[in-house]
Amino acid sequence: MTAKRNTPVALIREAAPFAIRAERASDVVAREALLDACFGEDRHTRTCQRLRDGRAPAQGLSLAAVRQDGRLVGTVRLWHVSAGGRSALMLGPLAVDDGCRGLSVGAALMRRALAVAKTRGHGAVILLGDAPYYARFGFTAAKTGELSLPGAFARERLLGLELVDGALDGAWGMIVPTGALLSTKSRTARTRKAPFAVPHAA
Repeated sequence: MTAKRNTPVALIREAAPFAIRAERASDVVAREALLDACFGEDRHTRTCQRLRDGRAPAQGLSLAAVRQDGRLVGTVRLWHVSAGGRSALMLGPLAVDDGCRGLSVGAALMRRALAVAKTRGHGAVILLGDAPYYARFGFTAAKTGELSLPGAFARERLLGLELVDGALDGAWGMIVPTGALLSTKSRTARTRKAPFAVPHAA
């Protein structure tokens, strides 16, 4: 008698009522609504946004979490930066639908993003976020103390993770964007719907 080979897949799907996949063009409106709800409509004035304005995210590092019905419930992107002369990625924003709190959507997005970044040969990831939350993924302030952002920020929230040992050794100075410039396009339409969870990374 032939054993059923699809059982493990079914169990995985039941255990995780969401999936992590590459962001799609069709996700844009829902993603903008999610970010507006998490960060407020003034999010475009925040310090980290200056590293993203007019730039494309790092290739393969725009991820979405979606429920089984196709609804977007989480998002994360990573961006090319120079961290005091060291090539790195800046992670953010990370946002999760408040209705999915307790499902570890944020953790799943983080782990996938870091795994993809490492596979693609990136040496380090930097973010501005809550140290107690990001410590579980290996982020610390050990090598970011001499780095700065183009605007006001809380020093203790500037964290780094080396994917390659020594990638942030001697990092000093301003973090600046180095990603590909975007072509001029019409502004993305945004919607405002249900409440979302308070995000961890700006």
